[in-house]
Amino acid sequence: MTQNLSTRITGWAFVAAAMMFWFGWLLLPVRIGSFFQPGDFAAVHDQFHVWIWMFRIHLFGVVLAVVAMVALGSTLTETPARILVWPGVAVATAGLMVGAAGSAFYFHFGALGALDMNGKSAEVINEFVMSLKVGTEYVTCLVRFGRVFGGFGLLLLGVGLLVWKVLPSWAGVIPIIIGVAAMALTMGLPDDLDLYLPVFHLHALWLAGVGIVTLRSGVRIGEMEA
Repeated sequence: MTQNLSTRITGWAFVAAAMMFWFGWLLLPVRIGSFFQPGDFAAVHDQFHVWIWMFRIHLFGVVLAVVAMVALGSTLTETPARILVWPGVAVATAGLMVGAAGSAFYFHFGALGALDMNGKSAEVINEFVMSLKVGTEYVTCLVRFGRVFGGFGLLLLGVGLLVWKVLPSWAGVIPIIIGVAAMALTMGLPDDLDLYLPVFHLHALWLAGVGIVTLRSGVRIGEMEA
């Protein structure tokens, strides 16, 4: 295992991504479901600044997860592991960014609704909720695409890490599990996005675990069998 400045930067990127990705979501005082409900806006308004900042932190965590995986792939550029690791990173990070774009819809309209609907009548709030329904239908589709493609990318990445023993075996097995579960849950049960939560938590744990092991031991970037 090789440890140097590149692997230390990679490790810290994974750790920072895990913390922001996970804790930003865990500390959200209000979580919006697949579709907005009339009571969501008052709840967000009551803790507006905390909600805004936790959501921002979570979204920055997604971006840092992209940075971390690209950094990991970059350390393996001169190894045969790149054949699966780089396609996996490319597809997984694209999936993450598509999912982040979907989350941004909830972020924007959650904040807008909290401010614009404050003090409005129930009728006006209900009309606003209904006006968001068609857009939300498209966004839930976007979120599903992100989860399916992100899962497929993690599957490829996990196989690459496992076959070429870049990191301990668990670091390759877990993204394979995440990838299969993400695709199966999302395509098999497309109308219940909350069932994805265990996959989300496992993904965050994997990010943290990879960051810690990379900081402690580095990655295998020496001689590998083709």
